[in-house]
Amino acid sequence: MHQIFSDITGVMVTAIFWGFVAAVVLVPLYLRYRDRGRLHETLRLAYEKGQPVPPELIEALKSGITPVRPWTPESDLRRAIVLIGVGLGLAGLGYGLWYGLMSVGNVPAYVTGGCVAGVGAIPGLIGLGYLVLWATRRNSVGPQA
Repeated sequence: MHQIFSDITGVMVTAIFWGFVAAVVLVPLYLRYRDRGRLHETLRLAYEKGQPVPPELIEALKSGITPVRPWTPESDLRRAIVLIGVGLGLAGLGYGLWYGLMSVGNVPAYVTGGCVAGVGAIPGLIGLGYLVLWATRRNSVGPQA
């Protein structure tokens, strides 16, 4: 009986793992396909109504590259807020793991909690860098290199 559950568990874990891998690969492809379809529909409607279409947009469609939005100070602020939030979330996860593993022992609790909180410092500090960029360049006009 134990062997049957062990076999079923192994199959389920493998299927779930490969399902997540497939979802990570296929979902962005599907979303990109859907966005390009909407863009084509918008261009078709613009042509039917006689509206001018920017040549950069047509070039981007021909080359298969999605047009890039121009830089704005708000984009730096948006990235900063998201990255700082991710960093704080990982730091909170590290604290929670530390607290939860204290019942097992001090060493695993400190190692696990410290490592996860340390990984949270990476996006958090990148977010602080974006916050500094936003603060120093928010009064500038036009795209920045």
